[in-house]
Amino acid sequence: MPDIRIVSEPHASDSLKQVVVDQLDAYNIAITGFSQYSPVNLFLRDAGDEVMGGLLGAIWGGALYVRILWVSEALRGQGFGQRLMETAERRAVERGCRHVFLDTFSFQAPGFYEKLGYRTYAKADDWPVGHAHHFLRKDLPTAP
Repeated sequence: MPDIRIVSEPHASDSLKQVVVDQLDAYNIAITGFSQYSPVNLFLRDAGDEVMGGLLGAIWGGALYVRILWVSEALRGQGFGQRLMETAERRAVERGCRHVFLDTFSFQAPGFYEKLGYRTYAKADDWPVGHAHHFLRKDLPTAP
């Protein structure tokens, strides 16, 4: 066996981290046959072009994964989060996705997602300590 060691690099470069991502992606594609990957990056911008919110995710394997949804405090409660989610869901349906998956903490927005038709399929209690990590999904309609 070659001389292999574990090395901690807290500030690893993006290109170094990308090596790990690319290798896992190649494995996933080889096993599933799903090679189409589409980033979903939506932003709310004000008149001065400042980012006031956004949704970051990706489409792969017949599903949309929403990694981050954030709306600035000043815009919350005005429907912008819902509009971001609906825009991402429409894009997912157009690309043939069957589902949306996301996760959120108990102190963030599980109720918001439930109002949009998401359901919790798993919950990790005490992560972070004193809170819970919710995993949600939504089945999408088929494209017309």
